[in-house]
Amino acid sequence: MKKRCLSILVAAGCFCNLGYGQRPAYRDSLAQLIHTRPDDSSKVMHYYQYGEIYETSNPDSAVWYYAKAKSLAEKLSFKKGIAMFASYQIVVLNNRGKFREALELCKEAVAIYEEVGNKSELGTAYINLGSEWQYLSDFQSAAENYLKANKIGEELNNKKLLRITNNNLSSVFNVLQQFEKGKNYGEKSLQIATELKDDYAIASSIINIASSEQALKEYDKSLQLYKKVEQTGINTEDYLTLMDGWLGMADNYRGLKNPSSAEQYYKKVIDLSRQKNAPEYEMYAYMGISDLYLKQKQYPSAKEYINKGIPLAQELGSRFELKDLYLRASELNEATGNISVALAFRKKFELVNDSVINEKNTANINLLEAKYEFGKKEVLIKELEAEKKLQDLSLRQKNTFNYILLGSALTLLIISLLSFRNYKQKQKLQQQRINELETEKKLTAVEAVLKGEEQERTRLAKDLHDGLGGMLSGIKYSFQTMRGNLIMTPENQQAFERSMDMLDSSIKEMRRVAHNMMPEALVKFGLDTALKDFCNDINQSGALKINYQSLGLENSVVQQTTAITIYRIIQELINNMMKHAAAKHAIVQVSKTDDAISITVEDDGKGFDPATLKNARGIGWENIQSRVDYLKGMVDIQSAPGKGTSVHIEIKN
Repeated sequence: MKKRCLSILVAAGCFCNLGYGQRPAYRDSLAQLIHTRPDDSSKVMHYYQYGEIYETSNPDSAVWYYAKAKSLAEKLSFKKGIAMFASYQIVVLNNRGKFREALELCKEAVAIYEEVGNKSELGTAYINLGSEWQYLSDFQSAAENYLKANKIGEELNNKKLLRITNNNLSSVFNVLQQFEKGKNYGEKSLQIATELKDDYAIASSIINIASSEQALKEYDKSLQLYKKVEQTGINTEDYLTLMDGWLGMADNYRGLKNPSSAEQYYKKVIDLSRQKNAPEYEMYAYMGISDLYLKQKQYPSAKEYINKGIPLAQELGSRFELKDLYLRASELNEATGNISVALAFRKKFELVNDSVINEKNTANINLLEAKYEFGKKEVLIKELEAEKKLQDLSLRQKNTFNYILLGSALTLLIISLLSFRNYKQKQKLQQQRINELETEKKLTAVEAVLKGEEQERTRLAKDLHDGLGGMLSGIKYSFQTMRGNLIMTPENQQAFERSMDMLDSSIKEMRRVAHNMMPEALVKFGLDTALKDFCNDINQSGALKINYQSLGLENSVVQQTTAITIYRIIQELINNMMKHAAAKHAIVQVSKTDDAISITVEDDGKGFDPATLKNARGIGWENIQSRVDYLKGMVDIQSAPGKGTSVHIEIKN
């Protein structure tokens, strides 16, 4: 989602924080200033502020006053006034879905502020530019600009900048389906918004947290959060915030299997968005209600709203939403037997999906975030090193002074020795801190690599299962339909049956590969079930007889990142057994306590000298070691030629 999750800023004081009872007096005072004040930079500001009053109630009037402000700023060569045009005008353009026009204005504003603006104004311009990129589904460019603004916010300790950058980064990671990270950024934003006592900011932050909770299937929590957003919209008479709350409530009622309530709120959004000329919210409602009808198998109603949503998404340039509508159109036509139309929509979905968001885009955003964090740590390291140099200089000065007064200042000598000891202790602590920071950087880099690898496995598995699997199933369906309409000779009938068997085998093999890359059981049922299924699959293949044992793991919840990493470690150990150990039997034991997770993998193979691992060139053991290091675990290997191998891994919770 876009507007529901993002915030923008203007580069000067804005009207939006005034109480509604203050508006008439404020408007009248501005009108008097506009008519009596000479043409100067202050009058430019008054035009902007006067236009802002009409942003919601009369957008055309707002646009007229903004144009007057820009024209006067150009006449006065007031560059900041020219740049501020973007901050105000984009609000109206975004409400009308004109994101491309808003993007160009934001680019111009950034260029001006880089030349003449202060850091706070430049940070604001970066936020607005990032928001427009996100509206247009370029999440990498959006995240890059948000992180630039966040860095400025930290330098200035600017709460508004930090609140909005955290909020907008939350929406980026929610779109990328990294919901825990999205929730984390949203909670940071909410904490600052609460300190600022800004109702709109609080509502905007709550929307992102609620979106994360909903994606994590915490529907009751999410619903309560969206009800708070709805109440904020009612209290402030802000129809956009009101529709934010309605959309979120509708989505959660859909998740809670309450279709009548979901339908009611989607239709309320459709009616109000048409009344207020807010096409993006109308599109969101079409998406939600079409999905609702599709799952209820009300296909004519689903088709009606899908057909309304697709041209609206195309008109707005909302590719992220467009791809979802294409996918629903494909599912609808497949369910109603229109296989050729379903395949055509599926192709459209794949084309748009590849251009909007892929693993490279996600990895680049994570890399931007990691670089940003590394930058902060490197600054800290440099500060520590500078402090160390200053202390070295101080020590030399003290030693010189002690040499001069050595014969007459025994007390000073004792003080000098104590100071030297204190210095050495500080130096040791600083060096330890530097080493800890370096280790943390390495672990963060390993984390980024491992997450990128798992995300790539997930994407490939999904593409195989949903893309190729769907096509093969479609081909099989077409062949079955064809067989009913053809008269074949016995020879042709036998050849046709062999082809169908080969097609079934291809589908099974494709599903096996996809399952191996990212086991569905691991995501749905947890680590214990996934490991049990993996060992059973090996047993059924006849390649190796594995006895799988678990203790305290069956009903335990293991964090998904940790579960995936442990699964890959055991998978790699078993693969090494089958490749190199010539083993016939193996034991896999996994136990979990409150303090640790223990893993033991043993085989009766030919064994080896563990010392050879230090010079091993293969990547298998390197992958195992890097994953164990990432989990901050310990590895113990017991093996000898002809005596099998035992690998024990201990991971602290």
